[in-house]
Amino acid sequence: MTPFAQLLTGLVFTPSRNAKLTLLTRFFEAAPDPDRGWALAAVAGELDLRSAQPAMIRGLVEERVDPALFRMSYDYVGDLAETVALIWPEDAAAAPGEVRLSDVVEAIAAASRSDFPALLARLLDRLPSDERFALIKLATGGLRVGVSARLAKTALAAWAAENGVEGASVERIEELWHGLDPPYEPLFAWLSGVAAEPKVDLRLAFRPMMLAHPLDAGLYSADELRANAETEAGTLARLAARLAPAEHAAEWKWDGVRVQAVASRGERRLYSRTGEDIGGAFPDLLDAMTWEGCVDGELLVAHASEDGPIAAPFSDLQKRLGRKTVSAKMLRELPAHIRAYDLLHDGAEDLRALPLARRRARLEAWAADKTDRLDVSPLIAFDDWASLQEIRAGARAASQEGLMLKRWDAPYQGGRPLGPWWKWKRDPLTLDCVLMYAQRGHGRRSSYYSDYTFGAWRDGPEGLELTPVGKAYS
Repeated sequence: MTPFAQLLTGLVFTPSRNAKLTLLTRFFEAAPDPDRGWALAAVAGELDLRSAQPAMIRGLVEERVDPALFRMSYDYVGDLAETVALIWPEDAAAAPGEVRLSDVVEAIAAASRSDFPALLARLLDRLPSDERFALIKLATGGLRVGVSARLAKTALAAWAAENGVEGASVERIEELWHGLDPPYEPLFAWLSGVAAEPKVDLRLAFRPMMLAHPLDAGLYSADELRANAETEAGTLARLAARLAPAEHAAEWKWDGVRVQAVASRGERRLYSRTGEDIGGAFPDLLDAMTWEGCVDGELLVAHASEDGPIAAPFSDLQKRLGRKTVSAKMLRELPAHIRAYDLLHDGAEDLRALPLARRRARLEAWAADKTDRLDVSPLIAFDDWASLQEIRAGARAASQEGLMLKRWDAPYQGGRPLGPWWKWKRDPLTLDCVLMYAQRGHGRRSSYYSDYTFGAWRDGPEGLELTPVGKAYS
């Protein structure tokens, strides 16, 4: 557990993205199999172990130390895992010796629900403080060390480049990812240069999504953005000088959840933007995916009408997100729908290298007879940037986030390439508020005031009164 504990401690206290990448690549180089694979799964959120509930951990600690002392310590430290790691008493009678991460993972996976608390206590007895911290993080299933799954895969790609492995880009790793299981030994063998790329069935794989840059990033320097001094006329002038309207398609940026819907030989997957399979919450949509191919689009709740599907507010979609089971009433009242943006695979044919103009034509022909649970996001006709700006001004009234601009000649590239796609969001609303309360944060924010409550004035029975309207944390 020592290398894994050192990795977690380093990641917790390292704010820099590049420094986190260095910590991860050095760990992948030094740690043996299968420990590095289990660590990768934990960091990427793919390690599905029995999670220890905070109440159970508090119960274990309070059997060893004074409950009042533990509560005072927890209030001061702010993080449960760190508090337990520091306050758990050393057990001189515990079996000595190094405990490997793979041993811990296998022991937790094999333990029954009733045996789990005793196993956790025995492991805490055997481990030093920093490794106890890693164990609690692992057992509770929430590392919170500032590393996303994408960053972990980026570190793998960087490590492969150091080893001289060609073709091991982060996009390729993401495509293979869903065909591999922890502890990823074939993946590490390939990325270290000692074996060929793993053979994975990619029919139902997640394709890395293409993302857009804010339009401001293409028009203004960082200093100009901070000054926020440009007028609408100035924005249109810059647009006209730097981007040609005829070279771009425009469509609404729908207020839903970006998804990728893949179906092949009767099997179906619905992936979120990060590659998480969310199909379990949308069985009605999976049932309707009778096609062969891969579609990129927006997940909405939409209701049928004579004029076609009408998108419901995002709050309706939120009621279905993250559910393990969906009631018949919810399926009936909140029907899931995909508004398609792009066609990545038509059957087995990969279309991503084609320009948008050809992919769009293929999408429209492909979607014509598929299902009433899918339609194509309509294009917005415009002559120049001024006319498109007028359309954008109605985004809020139309319950849209704004506009998307896409170059007609652009292929579909995973990641966020600068230039092919722009998002031109609606202008935010502003509200003058009064800071009413400031509170200490939780965990590593517990040492400073970071949670704020804001209020606004309104007429009350005794005159103006200050009413809370929102919270934020920094």
